Amino acid sequence: MLSASRAGLWWGLVGVAAFSFTVPFTRVAVADGAMSPLFVGCGRAVIAALLAAAALAVTKQRLPAGVQWARLAVVAGGVVVGFPVLTSFALTTAAASHGAVVIALLPAATAVMAVLRGRERPPASFWVMAGVGAAAAVVFAALQGGGLGGLEWPDLLLFGAVVAAAIGYAEGGLLARELGAWQTVSWALVLSAPLMIALSWVSVAERAPSGGPVEWAAFGYLAVVSMFLGFFAWYRGLAIGPMARVSQVQLVQPVMTIGWAALLLGERLSWPTVLGGIAVIACAGVAVRARLGQAARGGR
Repeated sequence: MLSASRAGLWWGLVGVAAFSFTVPFTRVAVADGAMSPLFVGCGRAVIAALLAAAALAVTKQRLPAGVQWARLAVVAGGVVVGFPVLTSFALTTAAASHGAVVIALLPAATAVMAVLRGRERPPASFWVMAGVGAAAAVVFAALQGGGLGGLEWPDLLLFGAVVAAAIGYAEGGLLARELGAWQTVSWALVLSAPLMIALSWVSVAERAPSGGPVEWAAFGYLAVVSMFLGFFAWYRGLAIGPMARVSQVQLVQPVMTIGWAALLLGERLSWPTVLGGIAVIACAGVAVRARLGQAARGGR
Protein backbone atom coordinates (compact mmCIF):
# COMPACT_ATOMS: atom_id res chain seq x y z
CA MET A 1 0.00 0.00 0.00
CA LEU A 2 1.27 3.47 -0.88
CA SER A 3 2.23 5.81 1.95
CA ALA A 4 0.12 8.94 2.30
CA SER A 5 2.82 11.21 0.86
CA ARG A 6 3.38 8.99 -2.17
CA ALA A 7 -0.36 8.68 -2.71
CA GLY A 8 -0.59 12.47 -2.72
CA LEU A 9 2.17 12.69 -5.33
CA TRP A 10 0.54 10.09 -7.58
CA TRP A 11 -2.87 11.77 -7.38
CA GLY A 12 -1.18 15.06 -8.18
CA LEU A 13 0.58 13.53 -11.18
CA VAL A 14 -2.70 12.20 -12.55
CA GLY A 15 -4.21 15.67 -12.25
CA VAL A 16 -1.21 17.31 -13.94
CA ALA A 17 -1.32 14.81 -16.80
CA ALA A 18 -4.98 15.70 -17.34
CA PHE A 19 -4.23 19.44 -17.22
CA SER A 20 -1.27 19.16 -19.61
CA PHE A 21 -3.68 18.91 -22.55
CA THR A 22 -5.62 22.04 -21.55
CA VAL A 23 -3.50 24.63 -23.38
CA PRO A 24 -3.17 22.68 -26.68
CA PHE A 25 -6.87 21.79 -26.75
CA THR A 26 -7.86 25.37 -25.93
CA ARG A 27 -5.71 26.45 -28.86
CA VAL A 28 -7.52 23.92 -31.09
CA ALA A 29 -10.96 25.12 -30.00
CA VAL A 30 -10.31 28.83 -30.59
CA ALA A 31 -8.08 28.53 -33.67
CA ASP A 32 -9.32 30.19 -36.86
CA GLY A 33 -12.37 31.53 -35.03
CA ALA A 34 -14.03 28.11 -34.73
CA MET A 35 -15.37 29.07 -31.30
CA SER A 36 -15.22 32.38 -29.49
CA PRO A 37 -12.81 32.47 -26.53
CA LEU A 38 -15.67 33.57 -24.27
CA PHE A 39 -17.70 30.51 -25.25
CA VAL A 40 -14.74 28.15 -24.75
CA GLY A 41 -13.87 29.69 -21.39
CA CYS A 42 -17.42 29.77 -20.03
CA GLY A 43 -19.26 27.04 -21.92
CA ARG A 44 -16.96 24.34 -20.65
CA ALA A 45 -17.71 25.43 -17.07
CA VAL A 46 -21.45 25.14 -17.72
CA ILE A 47 -21.10 21.51 -18.83
CA ALA A 48 -18.80 20.74 -15.90
CA ALA A 49 -21.29 22.38 -13.52
CA LEU A 50 -24.07 20.10 -14.76
CA LEU A 51 -21.88 17.06 -14.11
CA ALA A 52 -20.93 18.44 -10.70
CA ALA A 53 -24.54 19.12 -9.69
CA ALA A 54 -25.52 15.58 -10.69
CA ALA A 55 -22.63 14.06 -8.71
CA LEU A 56 -23.44 16.12 -5.62
CA ALA A 57 -27.12 15.23 -5.80
CA VAL A 58 -26.61 11.51 -6.37
CA THR A 59 -24.15 11.21 -3.49
CA LYS A 60 -26.24 13.50 -1.24
CA GLN A 61 -23.37 15.73 -0.18
CA ARG A 62 -23.93 18.13 2.69
CA LEU A 63 -24.02 21.83 1.92
CA PRO A 64 -20.92 23.91 2.72
CA ALA A 65 -21.35 26.06 5.80
CA GLY A 66 -20.75 29.72 6.54
CA VAL A 67 -17.38 31.04 5.42
CA GLN A 68 -16.81 27.97 3.25
CA TRP A 69 -19.08 29.58 0.63
CA ALA A 70 -16.81 32.63 0.50
CA ARG A 71 -13.77 30.40 0.15
CA LEU A 72 -15.51 28.45 -2.62
CA ALA A 73 -16.09 31.77 -4.38
CA VAL A 74 -12.32 32.34 -4.28
CA VAL A 75 -11.72 28.90 -5.79
CA ALA A 76 -14.36 29.51 -8.46
CA GLY A 77 -12.95 32.92 -9.31
CA GLY A 78 -9.51 31.42 -9.81
CA VAL A 79 -9.97 28.08 -11.54
CA VAL A 80 -13.51 28.20 -12.96
CA VAL A 81 -13.64 31.79 -14.22
CA GLY A 82 -10.18 33.36 -14.21
CA PHE A 83 -7.83 30.77 -15.67
CA PRO A 84 -10.12 29.31 -18.38
CA VAL A 85 -11.38 32.66 -19.67
CA LEU A 86 -8.02 34.42 -19.64
CA THR A 87 -6.17 31.56 -21.35
CA SER A 88 -8.91 31.18 -23.96
CA PHE A 89 -8.53 34.82 -25.01
CA ALA A 90 -4.73 34.65 -24.88
CA LEU A 91 -4.50 31.51 -27.02
CA THR A 92 -6.46 33.03 -29.89
CA THR A 93 -3.09 34.44 -30.99
CA ALA A 94 -0.40 32.96 -28.71
CA ALA A 95 1.11 29.59 -29.58
CA ALA A 96 0.42 26.75 -27.16
CA SER A 97 4.14 26.22 -26.51
CA HIS A 98 4.55 29.94 -25.75
CA GLY A 99 1.63 29.78 -23.32
CA ALA A 100 3.12 26.70 -21.66
CA VAL A 101 6.37 28.52 -20.86
CA VAL A 102 4.56 31.46 -19.23
CA ILE A 103 2.24 29.13 -17.33
CA ALA A 104 5.33 27.27 -16.07
CA LEU A 105 5.35 29.95 -13.36
CA LEU A 106 2.32 28.25 -11.80
CA PRO A 107 4.16 25.93 -9.35
CA ALA A 108 6.09 28.82 -7.81
CA ALA A 109 3.01 31.05 -7.86
CA THR A 110 0.96 28.35 -6.11
CA ALA A 111 3.68 27.98 -3.48
CA VAL A 112 3.71 31.76 -2.94
CA MET A 113 -0.05 31.82 -2.48
CA ALA A 114 0.14 28.89 -0.08
CA VAL A 115 2.82 30.73 1.90
CA LEU A 116 0.72 33.89 2.09
CA ARG A 117 -2.44 31.94 2.90
CA GLY A 118 -0.68 29.95 5.62
CA ARG A 119 1.22 32.97 6.97
CA GLU A 120 4.50 31.11 6.67
CA ARG A 121 7.98 32.63 6.81
CA PRO A 122 10.00 30.81 4.16
CA PRO A 123 13.73 31.41 3.64
CA ALA A 124 14.96 34.30 1.51
CA SER A 125 16.00 31.84 -1.22
CA PHE A 126 12.33 31.02 -1.79
CA TRP A 127 11.44 34.63 -2.57
CA VAL A 128 14.60 35.15 -4.63
CA MET A 129 13.99 32.18 -6.91
CA ALA A 130 10.26 32.90 -7.22
CA GLY A 131 11.19 36.43 -8.30
CA VAL A 132 13.88 35.23 -10.72
CA GLY A 133 11.42 32.76 -12.23
CA ALA A 134 8.86 35.51 -12.75
CA ALA A 135 11.52 37.74 -14.33
CA ALA A 136 12.61 34.90 -16.63
CA ALA A 137 9.04 34.37 -17.80
CA VAL A 138 8.57 38.11 -18.44
CA VAL A 139 11.83 38.34 -20.42
CA PHE A 140 10.93 35.26 -22.45
CA ALA A 141 7.48 36.62 -23.29
CA ALA A 142 8.90 40.04 -24.17
CA LEU A 143 11.64 38.65 -26.42
CA GLN A 144 9.11 36.44 -28.18
CA GLY A 145 7.08 39.60 -28.81
CA GLY A 146 9.98 41.26 -30.62
CA GLY A 147 12.15 42.75 -27.88
CA LEU A 148 12.17 43.85 -24.27
CA GLY A 149 9.40 46.30 -25.13
CA GLY A 150 7.41 43.64 -26.94
CA LEU A 151 5.27 42.30 -24.11
CA GLU A 152 1.82 41.93 -25.69
CA TRP A 153 -1.71 41.60 -24.36
CA PRO A 154 -1.84 37.77 -24.66
CA ASP A 155 1.14 37.61 -22.31
CA LEU A 156 -0.58 39.85 -19.80
CA LEU A 157 -3.63 37.59 -19.97
CA LEU A 158 -1.44 34.53 -19.40
CA PHE A 159 0.24 36.12 -16.38
CA GLY A 160 -3.21 37.00 -15.02
CA ALA A 161 -4.29 33.39 -15.57
CA VAL A 162 -1.30 32.16 -13.56
CA VAL A 163 -2.19 34.40 -10.62
CA ALA A 164 -5.86 33.36 -10.77
CA ALA A 165 -5.04 29.63 -10.90
CA ALA A 166 -2.47 29.90 -8.09
CA ILE A 167 -5.03 31.51 -5.80
CA GLY A 168 -7.64 28.90 -6.71
CA TYR A 169 -5.21 25.99 -6.27
CA ALA A 170 -3.95 27.13 -2.88
CA GLU A 171 -7.40 27.85 -1.44
CA GLY A 172 -8.88 24.75 -3.05
CA GLY A 173 -6.16 22.53 -1.63
CA LEU A 174 -6.92 23.79 1.88
CA LEU A 175 -10.68 23.59 1.44
CA ALA A 176 -10.46 20.05 0.06
CA ARG A 177 -9.31 18.92 3.50
CA GLU A 178 -12.67 20.04 4.86
CA LEU A 179 -15.13 19.30 2.07
CA GLY A 180 -13.33 16.58 0.13
CA ALA A 181 -11.39 16.83 -3.14
CA TRP A 182 -14.06 16.38 -5.79
CA GLN A 183 -16.68 18.05 -3.62
CA THR A 184 -14.62 21.27 -3.52
CA VAL A 185 -14.39 21.70 -7.28
CA SER A 186 -18.00 20.55 -7.69
CA TRP A 187 -19.36 23.17 -5.30
CA ALA A 188 -17.16 25.82 -6.93
CA LEU A 189 -18.59 24.91 -10.34
CA VAL A 190 -22.17 24.98 -9.06
CA LEU A 191 -21.60 28.32 -7.32
CA SER A 192 -20.27 29.93 -10.50
CA ALA A 193 -22.85 28.33 -12.80
CA PRO A 194 -25.29 31.31 -13.01
CA LEU A 195 -22.50 33.65 -14.12
CA MET A 196 -21.04 31.19 -16.59
CA ILE A 197 -24.45 30.40 -18.08
CA ALA A 198 -25.11 34.11 -18.59
CA LEU A 199 -21.71 34.68 -20.21
CA SER A 200 -22.13 31.62 -22.42
CA TRP A 201 -25.51 32.91 -23.59
CA VAL A 202 -23.93 36.27 -24.42
CA SER A 203 -21.17 34.61 -26.43
CA VAL A 204 -23.63 32.45 -28.40
CA ALA A 205 -25.88 35.44 -29.06
CA GLU A 206 -22.93 37.34 -30.52
CA ARG A 207 -21.60 34.46 -32.61
CA ALA A 208 -22.77 30.86 -32.69
CA PRO A 209 -19.90 28.39 -32.18
CA SER A 210 -18.84 26.42 -35.23
CA GLY A 211 -16.03 23.98 -35.88
CA GLY A 212 -15.79 20.36 -36.86
CA PRO A 213 -15.48 17.13 -34.86
CA VAL A 214 -11.90 17.91 -33.81
CA GLU A 215 -12.80 21.32 -32.35
CA TRP A 216 -15.83 19.95 -30.52
CA ALA A 217 -13.82 16.99 -29.20
CA ALA A 218 -11.24 19.45 -27.83
CA PHE A 219 -14.04 21.47 -26.23
CA GLY A 220 -15.50 18.29 -24.74
CA TYR A 221 -12.16 17.41 -23.17
CA LEU A 222 -11.86 20.89 -21.68
CA ALA A 223 -15.34 20.61 -20.18
CA VAL A 224 -15.25 17.07 -18.81
CA VAL A 225 -11.58 16.54 -17.94
CA SER A 226 -9.86 19.93 -17.60
CA MET A 227 -12.75 21.54 -15.72
CA PHE A 228 -14.02 18.56 -13.75
CA LEU A 229 -12.34 15.15 -13.57
CA GLY A 230 -8.79 16.51 -13.52
CA PHE A 231 -9.55 18.44 -10.34
CA PHE A 232 -10.72 15.26 -8.63
CA ALA A 233 -7.16 13.97 -8.76
CA TRP A 234 -5.38 17.31 -8.30
CA TYR A 235 -7.27 18.47 -5.20
CA ARG A 236 -7.11 14.94 -3.82
CA GLY A 237 -3.32 15.10 -4.08
CA LEU A 238 -3.15 18.57 -2.52
CA ALA A 239 -5.48 17.50 0.30
CA ILE A 240 -3.31 14.47 1.13
CA GLY A 241 -0.27 16.72 0.88
CA PRO A 242 1.99 18.05 2.00
CA MET A 243 0.87 20.79 -0.39
CA ALA A 244 4.41 22.08 -0.99
CA ARG A 245 5.65 18.64 -2.02
CA VAL A 246 2.67 17.82 -4.24
CA SER A 247 2.88 21.23 -5.93
CA GLN A 248 6.29 20.19 -7.29
CA VAL A 249 4.53 17.77 -9.60
CA GLN A 250 3.32 20.80 -11.56
CA LEU A 251 6.89 21.23 -12.80
CA VAL A 252 6.36 18.46 -15.35
CA GLN A 253 3.18 20.06 -16.74
CA PRO A 254 4.83 22.64 -19.03
CA VAL A 255 7.20 19.99 -20.36
CA MET A 256 4.25 17.74 -21.19
CA THR A 257 2.26 20.65 -22.64
CA ILE A 258 5.11 21.74 -24.92
CA GLY A 259 5.46 18.14 -26.07
CA TRP A 260 1.73 17.88 -26.84
CA ALA A 261 1.87 21.21 -28.71
CA ALA A 262 4.63 19.86 -30.93
CA LEU A 263 2.99 16.47 -31.41
CA LEU A 264 -0.66 17.46 -31.82
CA LEU A 265 -0.39 20.97 -33.28
CA GLY A 266 2.85 20.66 -35.19
CA GLU A 267 4.39 23.65 -33.40
CA ARG A 268 8.12 23.97 -33.93
CA LEU A 269 10.19 23.92 -30.77
CA SER A 270 12.56 26.86 -31.09
CA TRP A 271 15.64 27.27 -28.91
CA PRO A 272 14.17 30.34 -27.15
CA THR A 273 11.13 28.27 -26.20
CA VAL A 274 13.22 25.37 -24.91
CA LEU A 275 15.66 27.58 -23.00
CA GLY A 276 12.87 29.79 -21.64
CA GLY A 277 11.00 26.76 -20.41
CA ILE A 278 14.10 25.31 -18.74
CA ALA A 279 14.86 28.60 -16.99
CA VAL A 280 11.33 29.10 -15.65
CA ILE A 281 10.90 25.47 -14.59
CA ALA A 282 14.30 25.44 -12.85
CA CYS A 283 13.53 28.61 -10.88
CA ALA A 284 10.09 27.31 -9.92
CA GLY A 285 11.60 24.02 -8.81
CA VAL A 286 14.23 25.67 -6.60
CA ALA A 287 11.60 27.97 -5.06
CA VAL A 288 9.24 25.12 -4.22
CA ARG A 289 12.08 22.99 -2.85
CA ALA A 290 13.27 25.88 -0.67
CA ARG A 291 9.83 26.13 0.88
CA LEU A 292 9.62 22.36 1.25
CA GLY A 293 13.01 22.21 2.98
CA GLN A 294 12.03 25.00 5.34
CA ALA A 295 8.74 23.23 6.17
CA ALA A 296 10.59 19.97 6.84
CA ARG A 297 12.80 21.76 9.38
CA GLY A 298 9.69 22.98 11.17
CA GLY A 299 10.27 26.61 10.37
CA ARG A 300 6.65 27.51 9.69
